[in-house]
Amino acid sequence: MEFDIHHRKRQVADSYSRDVMDIAYSFSKKVYKEFAKFIKVIALFGSTARKKHGTKGDIDILVIVDDVSVVVDQEFAEAYRLIMRKIVAEVEPRKLHITTLKFTSFWEYVRSGDPVAVNILRDGVPIIDSGLFEPLQILLYQGRIRPTPESTWSYFNKAPITLNNAKWHVRQGVLDLYWAVIDSAHAALMRMNEVPPSPDHVADMLEEKLVVKGLLDKKYAQTARKFYALSRSILHGQVNDVKGEQFDEYWKEASEFVDEMKKIVEGRR
Repeated sequence: MEFDIHHRKRQVADSYSRDVMDIAYSFSKKVYKEFAKFIKVIALFGSTARKKHGTKGDIDILVIVDDVSVVVDQEFAEAYRLIMRKIVAEVEPRKLHITTLKFTSFWEYVRSGDPVAVNILRDGVPIIDSGLFEPLQILLYQGRIRPTPESTWSYFNKAPITLNNAKWHVRQGVLDLYWAVIDSAHAALMRMNEVPPSPDHVADMLEEKLVVKGLLDKKYAQTARKFYALSRSILHGQVNDVKGEQFDEYWKEASEFVDEMKKIVEGRR
């Protein structure tokens, strides 16, 4: 009995540039030659798969390794890293960005509707596929891959942590400004043949060696003292929130201080 077999149309066909595809094929050919029995999928994903940047940006490639049929131990992982690094260097070291996932990990991401897996499936273009990637793409387009309550809460719970991280980065930015003040002050004192003191004595030495001699306005010694006190408050947890306007003022003050120290270092004082 004969009957026609109708294949489903690929949803992402022709969504990539020729240049990117040539690089991806060259990379995939070399990888498959080395790891044929270990590879489940090699796929393009990201902006290159959507023709957004041509070959100007990174070329993101996903490699899914079979850890169900094959034992992926430390020895395999090390050999894989070395060979993969060599292949990337041979093909296109400046643009290729390789993401490797175990099959079991990728399956868990897909099963829970993880946004990372969903985006890879939505935009991904399989170069080598053992019958895993395209069927999952079709299931996604059919609406049969849905996020679980657990994955939903897992992602939501990251948000408060990320918000706190944002505040932490601003505080770290203030500490960077503090070190800009201290380092430039040390350089100015060294230019005066003075041994740079510990940060808590920088303001005093600026007054003693520069302000008293008329080489520096007193406000800059006060700036050094202010930033030292501010750094202690941040490090001891007394300052937990720095507003954007405050940071801008701190940056302006530190920048002016550094410019003034530069004049001393260059001998313009």
